[in-house]
Parts: sequence; structure tokens; C-alpha cells
Amino acid sequence: MKRFFDWFNNLYPVWLVSLAVLAFYRPQTMLWFDKPWIFWSLAASMLGMGLTLSVADFKGIGRMPGSVVLGFVAQYTIMPLAGWLVATVLKLEPGLAVGIILVASCPGGMASNMISYLARANVALSVVLTLCSTMLAFIFTPAWTSALAGKYVPVDAWGLCLSAFQLTVAPVVLGVLIRWKLPRAAEQIGACGPTIAVLAFVLVTGGIVAASAGDIAGNFGRLTLAAFLLHLFGFVVGYVVPKVFRYPESVARTISIEVGMQNGGMAASLARAHFAAMPLAAAAAVFSGVMQNIIGGLAAAWWKRRVPDEPQ
Repeated sequence: MKRFFDWFNNLYPVWLVSLAVLAFYRPQTMLWFDKPWIFWSLAASMLGMGLTLSVADFKGIGRMPGSVVLGFVAQYTIMPLAGWLVATVLKLEPGLAVGIILVASCPGGMASNMISYLARANVALSVVLTLCSTMLAFIFTPAWTSALAGKYVPVDAWGLCLSAFQLTVAPVVLGVLIRWKLPRAAEQIGACGPTIAVLAFVLVTGGIVAASAGDIAGNFGRLTLAAFLLHLFGFVVGYVVPKVFRYPESVARTISIEVGMQNGGMAASLARAHFAAMPLAAAAAVFSGVMQNIIGGLAAAWWKRRVPDEPQ
């Protein structure tokens, strides 16, 4: 069964793009997957993440404080500002601008851990950075979204904060508590965690593409360009910054991936809940998810053939 899960998870970009295409051309196949399903599927994926975490993961923060601080600061400065820059330079319409800024203000996505592994990066650091950015997303995501997207639409910062808390902190903490009190059960269920996360975001992508097919068709070029520029900027600047501070190659790769890859599922869920009058906001989030996996996959393929000089 583990081999099947690994095979399924490794083909994540294939499932993502395939269902997005199906939902675009045959929206009726995925229209059933709407708000309640989106919220609970993402909460389940966060619970799965919590079930895989141990005390050692939290202790990892203390073992590499410099890398963690740099990665965390890069995550919550480079990407939000990049989202605002892309929206401003491309003169995006309000719905698309809000979506790009929202996804740029979200924490790192769990797919970054898999990409880090494939890219011969520092997987332990990747896990810690994803954990840190996720646990504090309920503060930073609403703050950045309110500050940068407020000129396009009124932003309910407190509502975003509560939704982000419910989507991230609450299920992750519940998962950690289950692992602490029921370790055997947590180990068995947690083995499915990555697969649950893959299924969740693939289905979220399909549901939102189906619901926004008309808007996507009329803005396909701008959606693609905005998502491409956002994540390319994140990957490139996320790699350059650690290099400037003379961090090892494996750390530079890890921070590049963490900065370049966002939790698109969370952004899509927040967009559907708080910017329902702007269908393009959620569409931008799922386009972002597709684009970041394409760029991340290409980066991983490039780095996989180049072993870092320093030990992992």
C-alpha cells in the first residue's frame, strides 16, 4: 500500500493538471465540490500534517535557528511584496489582483517538502519552515492581505484570521495531540497524510476551475502570466537571498522552494469564503497551484542532477 501511495503522490502534478483540464472543459463533473467540501478537505490535509509531526520536528527549529529565521522572513516578505508588484505592474483587475496577493500572503505548501526531497535540498529544514509558516499564517496572511489588497476591496482581516486559524493551526494542533496520546493510531493514519493532501488540493483545483470556467476562459492569458511571474520571482529571489548571506547550497535550494511554493488550497478556500463576489480571486489561487508545481518540478529535475557540495 505504501508503494501505491508513493506512486500516487509522486504524480501529483499529473493529477492536478488533468483534473483542472477536465473541470475546465466539463465543469458539471466537478461543480459538486464547493465551499463545505473545500474547507473540510483542506482541514483534513492539515490534520494529516499534524499527525506526521513529532517533538523532533519542533526541536529542529532550535538546531538551525539562522536558516529557519531567514526562510521564515523570506516567506512572509518576498512573496507578499511580489504579489503586490505583479498585480501593480500588470495592472490586474481587482478580482485577479486580490487572488494573486492572497496566495502570495499564504504559508508554504506541503508539496514543497516533496519537491525539496527531489531537489536534494534540506528536507528537515523544509519541514520546519512549512510548520512555522503554517502555524503563524493566521497572523501574517490576514495582515498582508489587508495591507496590500485593501485598495481593491474591503478586507475583513479578523474574518480572514479566524478562517486561517481554523484551516491551519486548529487541525495541526489536533493532529499533534492525537499523535501524542494515540501514537499507534496516529502512525497508521498519518501514513496517508501526504496522499490526503494531494487529493485535497487536486479536488479543490477541480471544484474552483469548474465554478470559474467562464471567468478563466476570458482571462486565461493574464492568469497564466501573473501566476508564472509570481512563482518565478519567489523561486529566484528565494534562492539568491541565502546565497548572498553565504548559506550552503542545500539551504538555498530549500528556501527557494519554500518561498516559491505557496499553500494554494488555503488561498482558494479563503478566496471562496471571503471574496465570493470575485470568482477570479479563487481562480488565481488554483492557477498559482498549477504553475508552482510546474516550476517546482522543473527546478527539482535540474537540481536532482547536481549534488550539493556540502553534506545533507
